[in-house]
Amino acid sequence: MTTTSKEILKKYWGYDNFKPKQQEIIKAIISRKDTIALLPTGGGKSICYQLPALLFDGITIVISPLIALMKDQVLSLQEKGIKSLAIPSGIKHSELDTLLDNCIYGNYKLLYLSPERLQQELVQERIKRMNVSLIAIDEAHCISQWGHDFRPAYRDISKIRNLEFQHKKTNPPIIALTATATPRVIEDITEQLRLDEPKLFQTSYHRANLTYTVQKATDKFYQLEDILNKSKSSCIVYVRNRKATVNTAHFLNSRGITSTYYHGGMSRDDRHKQYLKWRSNHTKVMVGTSAFGMGIDKADVDCVVHMEIPDSIENYFQESGRAGRAGQKATAMLIYNENDLVRLDNQFIKVIPGVQDVKKIYKHLSNYFQISYGEGQQTNHRFNFSEFCSTYKLHSILAYNALQVLDRNSIISLSQEFTKRATVNFKVNEYALSYYLLRNNQLDDVVKAILRTYGAVFEQVTTINYAIISTKASRTVDQVHTALLTLHRDDIIDYEHQSFDTSITFLVPRDDDRTINTIAPFIKNQANFKRLQVDSIKAFINNSNVCRAIQLMSYFNETMQSPCGLCDVCKDKTVQKNRTPANQAIIDILYEGPKSAHELTSLTHPKADIIHAIRLLLDQKKIVLQADNTYKLL
Repeated sequence: MTTTSKEILKKYWGYDNFKPKQQEIIKAIISRKDTIALLPTGGGKSICYQLPALLFDGITIVISPLIALMKDQVLSLQEKGIKSLAIPSGIKHSELDTLLDNCIYGNYKLLYLSPERLQQELVQERIKRMNVSLIAIDEAHCISQWGHDFRPAYRDISKIRNLEFQHKKTNPPIIALTATATPRVIEDITEQLRLDEPKLFQTSYHRANLTYTVQKATDKFYQLEDILNKSKSSCIVYVRNRKATVNTAHFLNSRGITSTYYHGGMSRDDRHKQYLKWRSNHTKVMVGTSAFGMGIDKADVDCVVHMEIPDSIENYFQESGRAGRAGQKATAMLIYNENDLVRLDNQFIKVIPGVQDVKKIYKHLSNYFQISYGEGQQTNHRFNFSEFCSTYKLHSILAYNALQVLDRNSIISLSQEFTKRATVNFKVNEYALSYYLLRNNQLDDVVKAILRTYGAVFEQVTTINYAIISTKASRTVDQVHTALLTLHRDDIIDYEHQSFDTSITFLVPRDDDRTINTIAPFIKNQANFKRLQVDSIKAFINNSNVCRAIQLMSYFNETMQSPCGLCDVCKDKTVQKNRTPANQAIIDILYEGPKSAHELTSLTHPKADIIHAIRLLLDQKKIVLQADNTYKLL
């Protein structure tokens, strides 16, 4: 590897050495070879194309489905002094035109695009005029219908190879990157991207420092508290929904375990504040939905806990992999009960949208925003998802899954973003307002912040920005909202406000049934694949005979020679050697519910054996003695 590459690594990223496989991957790209890179979560995928972008003349085009991650990466690059930009959805034609011109003439090094944006004729025409040095396909598993997040728009990425680049006699090399891909997916990636004898770089999926444990528990919160108390560093706890993030964090705080929460319904600023608390170790535990973790690289996480069963092995493996990134010993625990297995079907199988479901939701969506036939393309709309479902009496989970289908199939672009929109108009003159503030000086900061920011609030209805007002008034957004409500109640202002938690951009003109009929085969395939994923995670949980690590490696077609010796299956096999009939009898009866010592010693086994077995099971933390002196199975 050239000294220049290491100098760039040190200058911009501050690292002295490359992570495993990074050096070989960068060398292949510099040699202009098509490349597939399978690196685990935290393996440093982005450097594999960002660093070559600085070595090459011209611009690197990065195609990614993750809008939020694109923005974060561009911000990070800009902070390093690397010229880069992302083209978001829902912008005006003139603005798109300007951004593309900047890429041609502005000496930019990286341009981030969604696969849907790449399909636009204007974008393709401008790319022809760019000095494109490299094309990077992030989350490349999305190109395969056998991948866990298939997006049909990825299938059209190969068209970029047909473009006649003005600055190139040959096509620029392509690098496809992903953290998880089965051999079937790798083969599909190669075929769909039309890669030319690609060099495949893959690190082992096995993480010897990470122990996988699946624990069945009647009291999941007790089990969670126990493992977090044993952890000496940062932890992540994954739960199913937004409400559970708040409730779980409150429970842990009440038990003396500092915690915060993160979910997609929070504003970007609030999410960032909560993240910084955890990142800076002011709080030990981050409780989040699956919205938390993408792009997160915190080295000292030594424990990831799933409080409910994920919808696929891919997601479980990726989320668990956020523990132990610095190579330290770490634990990935999945805590479940029988109800969770039933809930898995209810939440993922019974709410898989069929073709007719998607047609109905798409029609409702178009009507909700009054989109006429043949119109609506590239229009952006913010709305409250619950109100939308209430308007049409829709099952919320089924409706949201249908929106995700429309998003994955490039009919709409969907994002969750909590925003508030408000207008203010002062109803009193300045003298009356001054008199009012003398008696209500607690509102003075908010009112003055509005007056300093918006000059016409006495003359006309004015749209205000909560974030700007909260910053200038040194108040939270909620405090600003409360102050405005007070002013409205006291008849000082007219205050209109709405809250939104969902944003969509229509990517194609409205054509109802015809629009959905074109993607009907994909809808059916995705439904079948989701069923297979759920069946696979169930099989993983229920298989108490094969080492957890071996099961996971087998899923990704990797052979592991010997059991890990640390997971719950391996440990249980060790315990089995010492298990007596009395042990098993106690476990069997406690499955029925808590039992007293008298009930346990009444079992048909010698009393001394029962007492010995109780002590052993307590030491092994298989059972616990409760405050009411009954024993309970953990």
